[in-house]
Amino acid sequence: MSQSDLERAKTKVIVGRVGAVYGIKGWVKIQSFTEPRQNLFSYAPLYIKHQGIWQIVKLADYNEQAKQLVAQFSGYNDRESAQLLTGSELAIERQQLPKLAKNEYYWSDLEGLTVINTEGVLLGKVEYIFETGSNDVLVVKGERQYLIPFLLNQFILSVDLLHKNLQVDWDAEF
Repeated sequence: MSQSDLERAKTKVIVGRVGAVYGIKGWVKIQSFTEPRQNLFSYAPLYIKHQGIWQIVKLADYNEQAKQLVAQFSGYNDRESAQLLTGSELAIERQQLPKLAKNEYYWSDLEGLTVINTEGVLLGKVEYIFETGSNDVLVVKGERQYLIPFLLNQFILSVDLLHKNLQVDWDAEF
């Protein structure tokens, strides 16, 4: 991968993933990371990481089927060609994202941040985040794993995106 490819890759934000093939006409199941989940299809251009390379992919159609999203991409009109996309990530350019209000963060900005508690103990890095309904939860992995609710001014004391760390009020033994 060239230096310019590496720079462009840093500007991508993963917004979904292609799942299994759905039917015989090139449709695939889509796992969306947007809220609401249909918002994934409002972005253009949409990129797909196919065989390790980001490419623009054109959405031919999409639908909701039994509480899941399915889509068909231009040029993938049969089961065999659509199967090549299974497991591929879907992304957009960072500048396509709406601006956030103060103290709002995109999950992709929090993933990888170093987590330090109020006693100065390094707990690890944010591995990923999941939603519980009442709040998001950070999965922090270091010497052990921590599940820390993302509640600002309660457990999350500060987020420093510039220095790639966040401070938490969390006992290292909990």
